[in-house]
Amino acid sequence: AQETGSDPAPSPSLTASGRLFAHSLARGSSQSGLYSANQTKWTSSRSAALGALEFTLLFDADNSALHCTAHRAKGLKPPASGSVDTYVKANLLPGASKASQLRTRTVRGTRGPVWEETLTYHGFTRQDAGRKTLRLCVCEDPRLRRRRGAPPLGELRVPLRKLVPNRARSFDVCLEKRKLTKRPKSLDAARGMSLYEEEETEAAGDERGRILLSLCYSSRQGGLLVGVLRCAHLAPMDANGYSDPFVRLFLHPNVGKRRKYKTSVRKKTLNPEFNEEFFYAGPREELAQKTLLVSVWDYDLGTADDFIGGVQLSSHASGERQRHWCECLGRSDCRLELWHPLDGAPPQLSD
Repeated sequence: AQETGSDPAPSPSLTASGRLFAHSLARGSSQSGLYSANQTKWTSSRSAALGALEFTLLFDADNSALHCTAHRAKGLKPPASGSVDTYVKANLLPGASKASQLRTRTVRGTRGPVWEETLTYHGFTRQDAGRKTLRLCVCEDPRLRRRRGAPPLGELRVPLRKLVPNRARSFDVCLEKRKLTKRPKSLDAARGMSLYEEEETEAAGDERGRILLSLCYSSRQGGLLVGVLRCAHLAPMDANGYSDPFVRLFLHPNVGKRRKYKTSVRKKTLNPEFNEEFFYAGPREELAQKTLLVSVWDYDLGTADDFIGGVQLSSHASGERQRHWCECLGRSDCRLELWHPLDGAPPQLSD
């Protein structure tokens, strides 16, 4: 999947999460067809004229991912006569619009497009499933349509709290017109943020994003391997609604040894993928007394970089942060990956 504005999205690689998704779809299709096994149909007489969208959702709890497969649309009614060039755009609400915006490729010249394309949200947790809604819009390609800025052909919204983890659920839903929205009051809150419905009560301005880290104590190398894998749903810091993120690592205290690293910069994205690994030498007993500070920054040329969010891992931390650190140092040569939400305040350490 690719963010909106990019060219047709390539199909994702068949990771462990993807294999689970393929298995779930195969299991559903073996039960009298894909759409009869576990299908939800929503109909509305006033919106049926806009057409319908068939799609499948899977919350892969083991890999913290939400998969949305757009299958096909039926009976689309574009404002002009003739064929239409369409794609499906997805957003998670509430949240920064561009941080959670994914889209399929464009299918041209038909009112019954078939995509069969999977969009994946990485770092999607059980907490997200309990409070977020997925918005799907069927849109005309902005590069091809005559009416730029025109609303989508239709949209729908799915509360994600009813999804059963690791079980695919198929939908055949009538499209509706875009609902009335209102902007946040302050310009700072509006920068890069989605438009909120008037009935929305939960603000998303405090969300800074999350980061996927891997930790492994290597007995052969005699030290800690820290992997910065990817970030998801980062807060936008630039005027264009994106950021140019990179990650800094700081091990404290680490006197006489290298303690600072940073990744390369990823341009104009809120969901960067890094896959970079760094090494801190030292015995486990010594590392267990230290604190690893991980911070995400927006690179700015000629001015100070903007802090996006951070996380501290140590034996004195709490919850998943403490568990990740202690379990890693409690065993050798075992790589542990875990998503961590980012804090909005820069970490403070005393000497």
